[in-house]
Amino acid sequence: MAKAIDPLEMREAVLAVAAWIGDASVPEPSRTERAAAVRLTARMLEQDAPGGSVEVRVPPFAAVQCIEGPRHTRGTPPNVVEADPHTWLRLATGLETLDEAHAAGRATVSGSRAGEIQRWLPLLPLPD
Repeated sequence: MAKAIDPLEMREAVLAVAAWIGDASVPEPSRTERAAAVRLTARMLEQDAPGGSVEVRVPPFAAVQCIEGPRHTRGTPPNVVEADPHTWLRLATGLETLDEAHAAGRATVSGSRAGEIQRWLPLLPLPD
């Protein structure tokens, strides 16, 4: 079992890049800062919604399986959500919904259960 995610550590990582999450015109934080925020939020989702029926991918920083149900082990999973780091962090902080990101082409959602991650978001709400 992976080490439990400390909510305070996740909060600090997200707040370190919060200006960029809220406004993409703000200079992009360092790769290290972006990676920490993405990895900790993705792993928090995995911790909060354990299971293996949906894979959440945030290349190049994270891929986790979550949501109760059959675990996927080989090939392309049937239920996938994929987003770039900025979009993922907007989802994780509630600044955007999965439906909004998908409709705008910033997130791919495939499979009948992929949208179930929205139930677990936001992980750390930020004000608009």
